[in-house]
Amino acid sequence: MDLKVLDHPLVAHKLTCLRDVNTKSPTFRDLVDELVTLLAYEATRNVRTRPITIQTPVVAETPGVALADPTPLVVPILRAGLGMLGGMTRLMPTAEVGFVGMVRDEQTLKPFTYAERLPNDLSGRQCFVLDPMLATGGSLSGCVQFLAERGADDVTCICLLAAPEGVEKFRSLVDELIIKTTLVVAAVDDHLNEHGYIVPGLGDAGDRLYGIVD
Repeated sequence: MDLKVLDHPLVAHKLTCLRDVNTKSPTFRDLVDELVTLLAYEATRNVRTRPITIQTPVVAETPGVALADPTPLVVPILRAGLGMLGGMTRLMPTAEVGFVGMVRDEQTLKPFTYAERLPNDLSGRQCFVLDPMLATGGSLSGCVQFLAERGADDVTCICLLAAPEGVEKFRSLVDELIIKTTLVVAAVDDHLNEHGYIVPGLGDAGDRLYGIVD
């Protein structure tokens, strides 16, 4: 697993605003959208392309590139991952979108899947998984396993924040799958608390995006 932590002043600035407890949901959503676009720029650095030739307005031909087939697949993990989808598809509007719904048991801190909408065959497709927080690592690892079981061999995961414990657990689980896996994050924080939340973190990303659901 290849870990990439972005070192950029705009990333740091937007992340600081996201962490602020006084940032309201509408502003929080806008910031997530902007930050994901910055993260996606790095995450798609090795997206597969094919050579093409086009004609410019001055009636001249020039070589260029287009996204290769099969189309990349973007997979937000519900529900919080939906808040990252716009920033990702803005950069790759032709990508297809699949969904995985996972929720964490607050007692065991282990995830379980309640919904899934993915192509049956992902052979040869690059996949981009969106999940704001890599805390314990279970949800993200489970999603990557879903993709690997359907033939994916190149998966890039994009997170706003990660905990060191989650990074190591994620690394150990995905390395067993023997597929190319990249993790792109804005920052790796200090630790997880006893409730499995990232510290200093930014709170529950889903609640801050969409409000508290009882």
